[in-house]
Amino acid sequence: MMRLVLLPGMDGTGKLFAGFVAVLPNTVPAQVAHYPADIFLFYTELAPLVQSAIPANEPFVLLAESFSTPLAIQFAAMHPPNLKGLILCAGFASSPRRGLARVLARMAVPFLFRGTLPAFADPLLLGLNAPLSLRASLQSAVSSVASPVLAARFRAILACDMRADLSRVDVPILYMRATHDRVVPLFCLEEILKIKPMTEVACIDGPHLLLQREPQKAAEVATRFIRQLETSD
Repeated sequence: MMRLVLLPGMDGTGKLFAGFVAVLPNTVPAQVAHYPADIFLFYTELAPLVQSAIPANEPFVLLAESFSTPLAIQFAAMHPPNLKGLILCAGFASSPRRGLARVLARMAVPFLFRGTLPAFADPLLLGLNAPLSLRASLQSAVSSVASPVLAARFRAILACDMRADLSRVDVPILYMRATHDRVVPLFCLEEILKIKPMTEVACIDGPHLLLQREPQKAAEVATRFIRQLETSD
C-alpha cells in the first residue's frame, strides 16, 4: 500500500485534515505533518519536517494543501526515494497575487492576523453555509498559532516562486481545483499546466478549503489517483 503524507494549509496544525482522513479507505494509510505554532520557518526550513513525516522504506504520495503546495513542489524536486506522486490541492507554484494586488495584500497583513480570523474569512475559505462545527474547527486551528507566525507565512506565500523546482519534478501530478476558490485564482493552475502539461486536473465543486468542505469527493479523487500509481508501478 502507498502511504499518503499530508502537508497542511497555513495554520500548519494538520488538525483540519481530520474529516478528510476519516473518509479515506483503510487501504490508504495517512500520515499528517504539522509545523511549529510559535516559530516561523521558511519553506526551505520546513523541508526537514516533511522528511521526518515520510516513510523510510515504503512508497508514498505527497498531498499538499494551499500554503504547503510550494513546499511540496520544492521537496518533490529533490527526488526523494519512494515518492510516487504529488497531489496539489488549491495550490500554486508562485505567488497567487500579482502586481498591485500583491502590494495591497502585503499592506493588509497587520489587519488580517490578530489572533482570530476576520469575519469575512469564513465564507472566503469555507464558502457559504459551512457547518458551525467546521467553522469552529477552523477558528480553533488558526487561534492556536501565533499571529506573527501566520503573518510571516502569508508573506512567504506572496513571495514564493517554485516554478524552476516544478520543472524538475519527475513524478505524476494531480491538481485538485476547487471550482469556487476565491483565494487561489485560476491562473495558478494555468501556470502549473504550462510547466507540467501532463498534470491531471480534478475539478471539485467547493470553496478554497476543499478537503474540509468536500472530504468524501476529495478522498475519492485522491484514492483513484493513488490506485492508478499502484497499477502502473
